[in-house]
Amino acid sequence: MEKGKLNALIELLDDPDNMVFGMVEQELLKETHEIIPELEKKWESSFDENCQERIENIIQNLQFKKTYSKLKNWLALKPKHQNLIDGFSIVDRFQYPDLNLLNLQLKIENLRKSIWLELNNSLTLLEKTTILNHFLFNMNGYSVNLSNPHSPQNCFLNQLIDTKKGNSISMSIFYTIMARQLELPVKLIDFPKNPLVGIVDSELAQKVHGSSVNSDVLFYINPSNKGSITSRKEIEYHLKKNDYLPFHEYTEPKPDSLFIQRLLESMQESYVAVGFPDKEEKIKQLLSLF
Repeated sequence: MEKGKLNALIELLDDPDNMVFGMVEQELLKETHEIIPELEKKWESSFDENCQERIENIIQNLQFKKTYSKLKNWLALKPKHQNLIDGFSIVDRFQYPDLNLLNLQLKIENLRKSIWLELNNSLTLLEKTTILNHFLFNMNGYSVNLSNPHSPQNCFLNQLIDTKKGNSISMSIFYTIMARQLELPVKLIDFPKNPLVGIVDSELAQKVHGSSVNSDVLFYINPSNKGSITSRKEIEYHLKKNDYLPFHEYTEPKPDSLFIQRLLESMQESYVAVGFPDKEEKIKQLLSLF
C-alpha cells in the first residue's frame, strides 16, 4: 500500500462512526506486519483511548497473521528441514511477537557449550545421556512446573529457558533440542500424556532387542522425571497395563511437527484454564494448519 493511502487510513482510526472504522480496519488487516510501526506512531500521538484500543487490536491481529504465516511455512517444509528451534520459537511468537530469536539461540548455545565440554567420542550413548541429564536437571535445575501446571508460560521456549520450568510437552521438546545440539540421535515419542525422547540407533537396538523387536529405539528418556532412562520392556508393561494399543503408536518416533501440535493443544488447554477465550480461538486457527 502506498504510504499516502496508509497514512490516510490510519488517520481515520479515531473516526467516531463505527461503519467508517470497520471499513478502515478491513483495509488495514489486508496488509502485513510491516505497517505496525506506522500504527504505533498513531497510538503514541493519540489521546483517544478508544482509538488506542482499536490500534492495539489491529496490531495484535497483524502479529497473529505473521505467526500464522510462519507456522504454515514451517509445516510446508520437508520433515528433515523442519528445525525444532524454529518451530518452538514460532509458538513463542504467539505470545511474544517481538521475540529476539538470536538471543534465544545464544542462550541455547551457551548451555550446549557447557555440556559439550564434558563429552567425548569414547563415551557410550547411555553415558552421554547421563551427562546431559546431570547438567540439565541437577546442575541447572530444569523441571516440570508442578506448582503452576496450567500456566500458559509453561508452553514457551523463552520462558522455559529463563525460569527453568515447563510442562511435560515443552520440556520434552526442549530436551530434544539440547540433545540434538550435542549430536545425540534423538527423536520424540508420543507416549500418552507425557512425551518421551528416544535414543535411536538401529544397529545397537538390533543387538539389544534381538530380531523379535522391529524398532530402532535403543532406550527411552523421560524429561519430565529428570531424564530417567527406561527400557522398552518397562514402556510396554505400562502401555499394556493401561490398555494403550497398538504399542508401536506409543513407542516409535513421530515427526517433530506432531509435537508442535501437541504444544499448541497444551497451550489451548492452559488458556481455557486461566480464562482467555480470545486466545483459545486464535490457537484453534493455528491448529487448523496441522
